[in-house]
Amino acid sequence: QVQLVASGGASVAAGASLTLSCVVSGSTYDFVAWFREAPGGEREGLATISRTTGLTEYADSVEGRFTISQDRARRTTILQMNRLQPEDSARYLCASGRGGLNRRQYDLWATGTQVTVSA
Repeated sequence: QVQLVASGGASVAAGASLTLSCVVSGSTYDFVAWFREAPGGEREGLATISRTTGLTEYADSVEGRFTISQDRARRTTILQMNRLQPEDSARYLCASGRGGLNRRQYDLWATGTQVTVSA
């Protein structure tokens, strides 16, 4: 059974850090990525990682603040988010697919976890 479960979202103050987790089971795709979607906005690719090589790619908007990593033993992909700002508020989703930061490359999606950053 294919399943992706995202967790870790919370309401925090600007400047805080958060760690999001995505547990992936049953997927044969190599890449796991994090996206976010604000109300009325597009789904934005943030970071992706190869589960076999560890190769990563980041969007310009988060590079240097967000770090994607994986815990293979727990089948978990982690997004560490630092220096959060109000514009980072969104629903964060993880996905499994073919790589890159284009949502069309991902076929398997978690339902998402909400991050709200107050000024």
